[in-house]
Amino acid sequence: MKIIHCFKKKSIFNLKKKLTLKYTIKKKYIDNKEYIFDPIRKKYIINTPEEWVRQNFIEYLHNEKEYPISLMSTENLTIVNKQKKRTDLVCYNNNGSAILLIECKSEKINLNNKTFNQVQNYNYKINADYIIITNGINTLCFKVENQKPLIVKKIPKYTDLINI
Repeated sequence: MKIIHCFKKKSIFNLKKKLTLKYTIKKKYIDNKEYIFDPIRKKYIINTPEEWVRQNFIEYLHNEKEYPISLMSTENLTIVNKQKKRTDLVCYNNNGSAILLIECKSEKINLNNKTFNQVQNYNYKINADYIIITNGINTLCFKVENQKPLIVKKIPKYTDLINI
């Protein structure tokens, strides 16, 4: 399915200022390679451009939108079209149902239909209420109703989703 209409300029909101200025990610170096701390997996992960976006987005969701770290997961295996895939980030409610499915890309990757289709295919298995795609500069958020994505202007707070 192609979702060209979702990528109107006004529908993309910019989080770069928040992601780069507000959060301090723990770092360490091993053999001249930089690692950053993942609070979900509780271990240091090699710092790649995509991992930087993911870790900062985790901090954004936790600090700004009040999503509990304990109800987030990263790199979960899911089978899509008989292929093994890993989700970047999923947030759950207290009952274990997925409420946000997030696909993180490097800052150098543009958000486009290919990116959206990737996460939407994952969501056929995950069945999250919202889909988010981000490259750390631009972010798109979609509410999923009856398997159809509807673009929304902001990412909902955790408390807004659990009180529905």
